[in-house]
Amino acid sequence: MTDTRGPQPQYEGYATGPLPGEREPAAGPAGPYHPPQAYPSPSGGTQGGQQRGGTQGGAQATRLPRTGARTTPRTRKARLRVAKADPWSVMKVSFLLSIALGICTVVAAAVLWMVMDAMGVFETVGGTISEATGSNESNGFDLQSFLSLPRVLIFTSVIAVIDVVLATALATLGAFIYNLSAGFVGGVELTLAEDE
Repeated sequence: MTDTRGPQPQYEGYATGPLPGEREPAAGPAGPYHPPQAYPSPSGGTQGGQQRGGTQGGAQATRLPRTGARTTPRTRKARLRVAKADPWSVMKVSFLLSIALGICTVVAAAVLWMVMDAMGVFETVGGTISEATGSNESNGFDLQSFLSLPRVLIFTSVIAVIDVVLATALATLGAFIYNLSAGFVGGVELTLAEDE
């Protein structure tokens, strides 16, 4: 088969020049290669975190610490999701909390009654009610005997027991409802941060 294209033009520097393995190394100072910089570095400064040696022909010195480094510790944060609330544990915790609230209610009612009795509130109000409701045959309604301390404590204790039962039942029912809603929407997301 013969070549019918005729003579082809020779490109300068392409076919006539030496191959890459045959080229002579360029004359210059021995040392690591440093690419040209767009902006001149200050005298005695650092380049790329390393300092150039001026008299040793590119010898590297020790790495200097950055002046703008952050010294404050970072606060780690974790984003968690409450996927399920155990109804049994919610019932136990709500039962104990409602018992504590009931005891506080009874104690507060007893202290309030003692303070009002020491101030003479029951005598003053009871005398006014007795005069308003009294007649010739009877002395009227006796407020001080109706609102005695044992009767007030019994009434407050009954309210505290009802509160314990209702609060425990409502908290347990709320745990069941939360579990059902968390199955649809994924639950409540919390972001927790580490305190340092």
